[in-house]
Amino acid sequence: MDKWTEFLALAQDSHDFRRHSLLEADGKFIISYYKTLIKSEQLQNHILQPLQEIVRKQGLPSDLHDLATCVTIEDITFTDDMSTIASKIMNGYAAVQVQGDDSYFVLIDLSDATRGLRTDNDTENEFSVVGPKVGFVEDLDINLHLIRQQIRTPNLMIKEITIGTMSHTRVAVVYIQDVTNPKHVQTVEQRLQNIDFDIIFDSSQLDQIMSDNSRTPFPLFLSTERIDRVIYGLTLGQVAIISSASPYVLTGPTTIFDFFISPEDYYLPWVLGSLFRLIRIFGVCFSVLMTPAYTAVLTFHLEMIPKDMLGPIIISRNYVPFPPVLEVLFLELTIELLREAGARLPTKVGQTLGIVGGIVIGQASVAAALTSNILLIIVALSALASFTTPIYKMSNTIRFLRFPLIILSGIWGGFGIVVGLCFILTHLIRLKSLGTPYLAPLYPFRRKGYADSFIRSSYSKTARRSPILQTISEWRYNALKANEQKDIDD
Repeated sequence: MDKWTEFLALAQDSHDFRRHSLLEADGKFIISYYKTLIKSEQLQNHILQPLQEIVRKQGLPSDLHDLATCVTIEDITFTDDMSTIASKIMNGYAAVQVQGDDSYFVLIDLSDATRGLRTDNDTENEFSVVGPKVGFVEDLDINLHLIRQQIRTPNLMIKEITIGTMSHTRVAVVYIQDVTNPKHVQTVEQRLQNIDFDIIFDSSQLDQIMSDNSRTPFPLFLSTERIDRVIYGLTLGQVAIISSASPYVLTGPTTIFDFFISPEDYYLPWVLGSLFRLIRIFGVCFSVLMTPAYTAVLTFHLEMIPKDMLGPIIISRNYVPFPPVLEVLFLELTIELLREAGARLPTKVGQTLGIVGGIVIGQASVAAALTSNILLIIVALSALASFTTPIYKMSNTIRFLRFPLIILSGIWGGFGIVVGLCFILTHLIRLKSLGTPYLAPLYPFRRKGYADSFIRSSYSKTARRSPILQTISEWRYNALKANEQKDIDD
């Protein structure tokens, strides 16, 4: 099997690859291209229309060189090098050949460099200081084009499915063949095909319908608007699900650690990236446990308070008429009301409400003896810590988990917190994402999976793909070769 046949065997499995007769009536010339990489207007205006005019006046061109004279595009290349042909097609060229002759091609540049670029598709909810700022948009073809621009290989597969009895929403399943586990791809395609829904507005609906467990507050698919996060997930062996009319892309299978990883971690030295990741994990633990711990200590475990802190706590709570659990719930609900109101209002008004409302209500609550100064500080720090999570859906889950733990700590103290954490841990152990354990590599234990979980190891340690995803190809790149070259340069 020659290289062109191998390329076609891969490319034709992807729904965005096109191969058809240049002139349907005759079928002498065959054109091949990726729909998501070319500009269709150029194909129509600079190839098809001029060629039809020539055929009507002079007849069909006799060979590829005569055909090229009909094309009104400057960048045209004649070649028989199959590697060049495959590379050019992956860069937005169309390959034209005489039917039955796979030895000689003319390559015509139809690439659309500006496709997917606009002034308002910067990421809004997943901002980072370092790294690209371009995000996905609501157009499915543009989103597929943005991915194809980054992964220029025929192994990138796109399977398109139509969902919704009324909306007929286009949904694309994207993965890298020979990397992604076929079982994950089959599972995604099967679940999408089994969806019987009237209208699909957004990919978030697919997230809920396709999840392994629909009764969990934890997100089982990672929803992101960042192109680099999706590209990285695809190279690791994940499957991406892209819905039309939605700027968010789902990736899976995921583990709980994926929701605390920021793309910025990989643009910084691994020591700094690991530090910031550990800060996020600590922030989540602080946000979930701090207010329940305050409730438990002041209700049942006063002996745990150091003597030096007894005075300030007594003075702070001297005139507060409520028990600690009601005090905490009142302030937590107030913070949630401010957060929701700020999110629903226009940006400038919402920011003002969050700042002014927090200051005014906080000071008024302390002055009216509805809450203590110490609790106000703890709740504010807990709210700030919850914002360290890069993924919005996981941030919502963390906000939710505080309330049952606060209630349990008010009923049983520290024992209630332990009971609540045991329930959460048991639930996490049972969760799966596309059949993959959600708590991996902690459970089941996978030593090699720790290279990119709690910390971000150096690139020399992350050349091997995580065993959790059970990928076909184990290695992402040759780290030893890079280190050898570095030693030679030194």
